[in-house]
Amino acid sequence: MTSQELPSIGFIGLGNMGGRMAKNLHTAGYPLIGYDIDAAKCEALAAIGATAGKDTATVVRNSDVILTSLRSSDVFCSVVEQHFIPNAREGHVFIDLGTTEVEKTRDIATALAEKGATLIDAPVSGGPHGSETGTLRIFVGGDTAVVEKCRPILEVLGEPKYVVYCGPSGSGQIVKGVNQLAMGLGAAAYMEAMAFGVCAGVDPTAIREAVGMGDGWRGQFDSIAKRIIDGNGKQLVVKYPELPYFLAAAEAAGFEIPLTEALYEFCKNENYEMFDNMNRPSRSFWRTLTKDSDGE
Repeated sequence: MTSQELPSIGFIGLGNMGGRMAKNLHTAGYPLIGYDIDAAKCEALAAIGATAGKDTATVVRNSDVILTSLRSSDVFCSVVEQHFIPNAREGHVFIDLGTTEVEKTRDIATALAEKGATLIDAPVSGGPHGSETGTLRIFVGGDTAVVEKCRPILEVLGEPKYVVYCGPSGSGQIVKGVNQLAMGLGAAAYMEAMAFGVCAGVDPTAIREAVGMGDGWRGQFDSIAKRIIDGNGKQLVVKYPELPYFLAAAEAAGFEIPLTEALYEFCKNENYEMFDNMNRPSRSFWRTLTKDSDGE
């Protein structure tokens, strides 16, 4: 397919993840126009030969497929309400690469469909390295025909075997929830186990040498223990900013996720602020666990 036959792509959100993904699409030959509220990020996009739009509406109007990589569900929903729905046209495709609440995803899909446009929820996992190398996992929900039409775009961003169609609208966000909860609850479990030993007075290095230093779950525990010993425990994430999304989805569907609820409530009651790996304000689970001991 020549560059003249490729769909024009708009990219909103050129941050730690989005900037790298936009660069990969540009390198792959897609006509690309991008925008970020940070002018420096727009300048960086222009420096590689892509087009920097003057605002979000301009990007939408000048693109066939619009991808977003935004920091939160609320930010994405605000951009949709202010810029996407008013400027959507027949045949437009919007791809949300961020983590967004399931019910809001479905509501937005319905609103865009009324304009003849389509929303694909395609949240990603793999961090900045995966964005840089085009090896992300992508959890895809939406209309099957539109998803398949956009698969070549998604496979520029993610490892093809891990670009997985999960079901109708909202399914990608649900599977992203599975991914985040597996990571967040797992990390929390190892932090709590480590905190039990540390707060009871045992040297953390002794705990690591006795329990970690192995394969499987011991290897996962070891990586957490090492970061705590190195003084980085407060920066360990449990996906706190996204936990309300998954709690809301479970409540809407009529089931409980008690470990997630307990983790969120425990962290919420403290005031120790940090920033997660998406640069979002968060809570330090490790600091909260060890606040009455020497911790690190």
